[in-house]
Amino acid sequence: MAESANPSNVPAPPHSMSHEGGGGRMGGAPGAALPPLEAALHYPFQQPDLLRAALIHRSYLHDVPEGAAESNERLEFLGDAVLGFVVARRLYLRHPDKPEGQLTNMRGALVRLSQLSAWGAALDLGRYLYLSKGEEVQGGRERPTIIGRAMEALLGALYLDGGLEAVDAVLGRFLDETTESQVAAVLTADYKSQLQRAVQARSKSAPQYRLVDTSGPDHALEFTVEVWAEDRMLGCGLGRSKQQAEQAAAHAGLQALEDTPDGTPDGTPPVIPPETV
Repeated sequence: MAESANPSNVPAPPHSMSHEGGGGRMGGAPGAALPPLEAALHYPFQQPDLLRAALIHRSYLHDVPEGAAESNERLEFLGDAVLGFVVARRLYLRHPDKPEGQLTNMRGALVRLSQLSAWGAALDLGRYLYLSKGEEVQGGRERPTIIGRAMEALLGALYLDGGLEAVDAVLGRFLDETTESQVAAVLTADYKSQLQRAVQARSKSAPQYRLVDTSGPDHALEFTVEVWAEDRMLGCGLGRSKQQAEQAAAHAGLQALEDTPDGTPDGTPPVIPPETV
């Protein structure tokens, strides 16, 4: 098993708070008792303060005396690195036939905040968070970004408590339930974001999408969309909806940029049909 935390390095927990939850708190919005969360994880923490520390949102610090607690942001930083490694190792071992580029894309789909939020929601992580009273009133326990970052911090806490073996056991259950088609769906939905980042890395302009044709009967319309960057057409996409056609055009644009590293497509820009998106 990998190294675990030295107790002296465990982040400071909320003062006057037992492992059973929010009794005796000095302020803020209490989280629920933690044993059900450990049961859901199938992992009993050897250092319960690590689990608590992973659940402390920075807003909580506004409602408690200075120095009474530390936010989960440092554990989130650690969890991000651990998550990337564990996911990359699993993908490498399970997909010996896939090249580096595909593995990178798959890892990107699995480590994004929206995926972490979904896993955190499956654990009902929001009910265990330490928040300020104001954040709780504003719906912080259901906020996907807060839940996703707490999930990342939880992975950092798992690593410090039980090493990579603990992280792999907990994270592995979520990864096993995530199918390749779900990963592909996430990647497909993100072609526009990927293209925007790629174009803006080369120029200050954002991609522009133009609907150039609509054909077919009303019950089976097909849309054709071109994507342009400044005065250059990067690609063309077809789809059963304008949104799908835009994603297809973005996919084509990405292919064009990959084929021409200087960002200037040569010849005829690629066309992506709807069945490939």
